[in-house]
Amino acid sequence: MSIYIGNLAYDATEEDISTIFADYGTVKRVHLPTDRETGKPRGFGFVEMGKEEEEEAAIEALDGAEWMGRNLKVNKARPRKERSFHRNQGDGFSRENY
Repeated sequence: MSIYIGNLAYDATEEDISTIFADYGTVKRVHLPTDRETGKPRGFGFVEMGKEEEEEAAIEALDGAEWMGRNLKVNKARPRKERSFHRNQGDGFSRENY
């Protein structure tokens, strides 16, 4: 299971996140996605912890909490949807049209 953290301050680091979540158990991994073009943080992240009970305690304590001037949104992460990488899919153009 993974935890989603939204409304993060843009200057929050993986180390900052790890420190806060460590109060609730073992932090296995922190991931803060960045924009592909700018390399800047996107304002959300994911945390994986050692046990489900630890994740639940962190979610309960941190959802809505104010941190670095922002009210955090913390909940169980949803499974990632698969993306289709087919060219021209859904744009109305295909080789059959020509």
